[in-house]
Amino acid sequence: MRLSRRGLVALLLALPFSCAASEATPPAPQACKDDAGWNDPAQPLKIHGNTWFVGTCGISAVLITSDAGHVLIDGGTEKGATLILANIRTLGFDPRDVKLILNSHEHHDHAGGLAALQQATGADVVVRAPTLTVLARGKSDRSDPQFLDLNSLPVVSRLRALADGEILEIGRLRLKAHATPGHSPGGTSWTWTSCEGSDCRGIAYVDSLSSISDKQYRYSDHPEYLAAFRRTLKTVAALPCDVLLTPHPSASAMWSRLGAGATDPLAEPDGCKTYAANAMDRLEARLAEEHRAKAKP
Repeated sequence: MRLSRRGLVALLLALPFSCAASEATPPAPQACKDDAGWNDPAQPLKIHGNTWFVGTCGISAVLITSDAGHVLIDGGTEKGATLILANIRTLGFDPRDVKLILNSHEHHDHAGGLAALQQATGADVVVRAPTLTVLARGKSDRSDPQFLDLNSLPVVSRLRALADGEILEIGRLRLKAHATPGHSPGGTSWTWTSCEGSDCRGIAYVDSLSSISDKQYRYSDHPEYLAAFRRTLKTVAALPCDVLLTPHPSASAMWSRLGAGATDPLAEPDGCKTYAANAMDRLEARLAEEHRAKAKP
């Protein structure tokens, strides 16, 4: 098709306007879904005050910021580490200002990206002893209920050991570690306070509490580990917990409380108690299942 001179001029004049209009109205962020994949990109979000979501739709990572440096909790998968770094930058923060990297538990979906994130930030990785052992050698052992189903991990250097109840401080940031083994031996939950002016909220990043395992492991065969798991559920129920966050967003309905698809309030006064009670129900169901399996002739 041949355009007249007048038609060609009209087309050329229209092009810059169309481009400008397109740039001025970027597509709206897509809401994450509960069944999202581990590496599905997510829009970085403010949770409250100086606490930000920088993970993917399927796996959480949380950044807590301060003028003295930042703290990052969880590293996602190996592929997810790149997405976490991109989200930190999108929010206007420099990954090199991350001074500490923490972890919920030593499985590949939450710790696979720790080595890459440490390399990009220069931060120390601070974890409890069971997790430190796994990260230092890049693989778990039979002490983990899911051992036979777990992937290996990139080895992490510059590891620091963390005690139960220890408080980590950077500037005005104060994060408390809570040993919460059960889902894994190194399970750790974190609590801190974030404020927007005078509106201060107790944030609880609570580790996974699901009682799942590979086909060989039975919780009822490990009474000490089972007792520790039960203590974990009592610990979680008692945490200061205005806002509950979890390593898997779907485990605590985070996408109904955060982001473009939010329909519920961010704060849940009984969030940790409900999360722990549901986990206790699942653990008891698991133990009953094991008992029935043992009773079969």
